[in-house]
Amino acid sequence: MRLISNCLVTTSLVLVTALAAAPLHAADLEAASNIDAVTVYPDGASVTRIVTLDLPAGENTLVAKDFPASLDPSSLRVEGEAGTKLTIGAIDAREPLTVPVNLPEIDRRIEALKDSRDDLQGLVSAAKARRKFAERFAEASPAGLGEKGEARPLSEWRAAFSAVSDEVATADSAIRDAMRKQREIDREIAQLEVDRDAKPPSKVEVRIDVVSTAATKATLRVTYSVSGARWTPLYDARLDSGAKDRKPAIELVRRAEIAQSTGEDWSNVTLGVSTVRVARGGNAPDLNSLIVQYPQPPRPLAQAAKVSDSMRLRSALAPAAPAPEPAEADVAFGGMPAQEREATAEVGAFQATFKIPGRVSVAANEGAKSLRISTAAIAPDLVVRAVPVIDPTAFLEASFVQSEDAPLLSGRVAIYRDGIFVGQGRMTAAAKDETVRLGFGADDKVKIERTVVKRNEGSAGLIVTTSKTDERAFKTTVRNGHDFPIKVAIQDQLPVSENQDIVVEMLPSSTPATTTNLRDKRGVLEWAFEAKPGDVKDINFAWRMRWPKDKGVVMVPAG
Repeated sequence: MRLISNCLVTTSLVLVTALAAAPLHAADLEAASNIDAVTVYPDGASVTRIVTLDLPAGENTLVAKDFPASLDPSSLRVEGEAGTKLTIGAIDAREPLTVPVNLPEIDRRIEALKDSRDDLQGLVSAAKARRKFAERFAEASPAGLGEKGEARPLSEWRAAFSAVSDEVATADSAIRDAMRKQREIDREIAQLEVDRDAKPPSKVEVRIDVVSTAATKATLRVTYSVSGARWTPLYDARLDSGAKDRKPAIELVRRAEIAQSTGEDWSNVTLGVSTVRVARGGNAPDLNSLIVQYPQPPRPLAQAAKVSDSMRLRSALAPAAPAPEPAEADVAFGGMPAQEREATAEVGAFQATFKIPGRVSVAANEGAKSLRISTAAIAPDLVVRAVPVIDPTAFLEASFVQSEDAPLLSGRVAIYRDGIFVGQGRMTAAAKDETVRLGFGADDKVKIERTVVKRNEGSAGLIVTTSKTDERAFKTTVRNGHDFPIKVAIQDQLPVSENQDIVVEMLPSSTPATTTNLRDKRGVLEWAFEAKPGDVKDINFAWRMRWPKDKGVVMVPAG
């Protein structure tokens, strides 16, 4: 029996040092446990099991054999209560006692048994042939006539009958005996094949040493961590775009998509989800020195081949990237809308935990289950945003300030506008008081056109040509087809030079931009304004670029 962990746990109960002098052999008490509560993290889960039993006085060891093999033994913790003084001692988790499987020996034994079965089958075939011969002899032989056709005495008839009967009985007995032995061999072969194909144990055995001053009924809570569980934030964002007499509003629904493959079913448990990431460790990574040196001479080809082989091996052993998560389906039903239960939030300084109301069941390997966490009513600011240099489509965008204590985590968003599903978006992580922006699809009532007014490439210089120039001018026209005013934001880009010989300037004919270097992106400009119903507005944008005549330039997107 291999020991996985043996850690002494201090609990809220009284822990006495007398355990160190306790006898080596305490009584083993088998106990069953039930999962009572689960907290799921983005990369794991914490499970609490309840053990209730009648505990005799003295020193005992509780043995529970229904814990999952995926538990982290170092995370085991125990606390509880009893009707008398109870002391909890050592706790350890062990693999169940199993006999090692000797596959070569099992294969040899199965082969020998099959050979014996074939030998018995030969005996059965021979006995059947002997019986058939006796039966045919009895049918074909004229037992009532002598050699010359005279009648035989009755005593000779009886001897012939007896001989045939003995032969048939002997053959039948041999057949029955051989077939019984074959059945025994078949059972032994079947058991050996089960042993050969046996899978490793999927459970571990948890042992808890306890000392009770008197017989009592005890309840223990065993908590441990498991991998193979996760929850992912999901959102439903439902926008009512408003009207002349109604302001826009967003219903933002938080959801938790939970999946687990821990090897145990969570049946009828108290469930919570937490923002704590438990698989990243407790410390920031160490940063080593950064060395500047001259390039090393190239390695020999053979050495380079070894390095390449090593890299391929590491790549083969690296964990695969997670498969993309399936999109959440949206289903509508007629009649009165059903109400979903919502979680209660417990927000601390470093984490947020959402407690799902009632009790929930999440089976292992059954796929993801989506549960509602909360609903918030939000008054957003709406703006029609467009980037006509790439796409002239006007997109409706809603922005709001995150006002809840629990942060919004990064996750998929199902987008609805005025009751219509318009697609999937992505929620960016946002803490309290940060601004959140969500797109709600194309607004076909706002028309945007961008035209090239001028494009001129030439040379500059009073007498001698000293530089080349590129001058361009554009006009963007915005038409508001709504019967109410709406905010509009148009983005464009001014080339950015990273070389002092290349000069870029925005020309005076340009409409002044509302924002430059939008969201710290160099050269990205934005013109923001409110368009009244039926308004048509033009935005002029022109720039000139100069560079030395003996060089060429290209414009590439920033990395």
